[in-house]
Amino acid sequence: MAKRAASTKRSKGGRPKPSAAKSTTQGKASKRRYSRSASDEVGSELHRAKRGTARTKSGAKVNSRNQAVAIGLSKARKKGKKVPAREH
Repeated sequence: MAKRAASTKRSKGGRPKPSAAKSTTQGKASKRRYSRSASDEVGSELHRAKRGTARTKSGAKVNSRNQAVAIGLSKARKKGKKVPAREH
């Protein structure tokens, strides 16, 4: 068997942990528009839509990815996560 290359350790959320050697704040700091937890909320709603278990408020089945994203963002807003306001 061939030896595998050393992989980065993954945190519970599935993202690689930042190493101490790398600095993430080089140059101008960029602000996140959406929090990571809001992104996870959208991802879980997309997963539910793919499985066919996602429902709208009225109980109708979610038919598109855009619907699933909108529902995920709405749930994130209700939980108080960092998400921009809706555009009307």
